[in-house]
Amino acid sequence: MRLLVVEDQKDLNDIIVRKLEREGYAVDTCYDGNDALDFINNTEYDGIVLDILLPGITGLGILSEMRGKGNSTPVLLLTALGDVDDRVAGLDAGADDYLVKPFDFEELLARIRSLTRRGGSHTSSVMEHKGISMDTASHTVTREGEVLDLTAKEYNILEYLMHNVGRVISRDNLSSHVWNYNYDGGSNVIDVYVHHLRKKLENGEDGKKYDRVIETVKGTGYIIR
Repeated sequence: MRLLVVEDQKDLNDIIVRKLEREGYAVDTCYDGNDALDFINNTEYDGIVLDILLPGITGLGILSEMRGKGNSTPVLLLTALGDVDDRVAGLDAGADDYLVKPFDFEELLARIRSLTRRGGSHTSSVMEHKGISMDTASHTVTREGEVLDLTAKEYNILEYLMHNVGRVISRDNLSSHVWNYNYDGGSNVIDVYVHHLRKKLENGEDGKKYDRVIETVKGTGYIIR
């Protein structure tokens, strides 16, 4: 999942980004409202963490512009303690949730997981399909009850495909949701990751073989049917 963090307090911004990246998220970041709009207008995000008080365009201004253009990306507002009017205005402007500073990082993670589920078709932290069970709260994946040892990128690829069962996902689309702006690889890198992920999904213990789940759509990308 790819997130945008917009927070003008650099120390707080850096902490949030580091912790989110440790959880396996691809994260882009900026410190003012004008840059945030550039990111949002040019990139498809799975969720946005947005401070209300920003240099340039405020968080509420960004949110209003997004929703006015039909951009429904889930947004979590960060707000100072006691700013009730701002929280109400944010929710009225189309924010999906808000979090009061200072906050506990575990709560931030839980709220982000909830936001990204709302952006897809799942309402639970557990997604299940064809014997695969993926718990986005604990970051565990099993197939037929067997726990799979996935790398962070393999997990993120599977998570995005599981959120889009039945939809063909292009390599460009996959890379834009699993990597951030620092990614400089090509489609062959994605193919290598998918190859390793398939092996882990299809080869069980004691030589047991499972049906292929991730199919290649020639010249386009991948799909879980």
